[in-house]
Amino acid sequence: MTITFESVDELLASARHDISRLSPLQARDRTLTGALIVDIRPAWQREVDGEIPESYVVERNHLEWRLHPSSGANLPVARVGQEWIVVCAEGYTSSLAASALVSLGLPAYDIDGGIHAWRAAGLPVVPGPTPVERQVRAATPAG
Repeated sequence: MTITFESVDELLASARHDISRLSPLQARDRTLTGALIVDIRPAWQREVDGEIPESYVVERNHLEWRLHPSSGANLPVARVGQEWIVVCAEGYTSSLAASALVSLGLPAYDIDGGIHAWRAAGLPVVPGPTPVERQVRAATPAG
């Protein structure tokens, strides 16, 4: 059975019904207990807006294969039970992506407001772009 939607807004609402959305501060706190942030934005956006330190870069078109532990094309950090927090520019594409991960049985969330909200919350951002399927370097302490 195929589910159809009348609009992109309906599709987005459906996706958001399936996931928990996190504020930037909640997302940061989840990383302290082992959740990993995955940045699905293309390189040009990551270059313009910067990247979240220690996040993983997986562009949207490879996301499910790289994060599912049994896909055969997964990243080494993709393991059973790994929590993923998806980030995009403003929190729209990340909602759709997190919903796709949840539909595969993966614990996934997105950041409400994306990287723009992360930056507005005063959380660290480093210059990008990091190559795909790599971890973004850690922020260096100010000093």
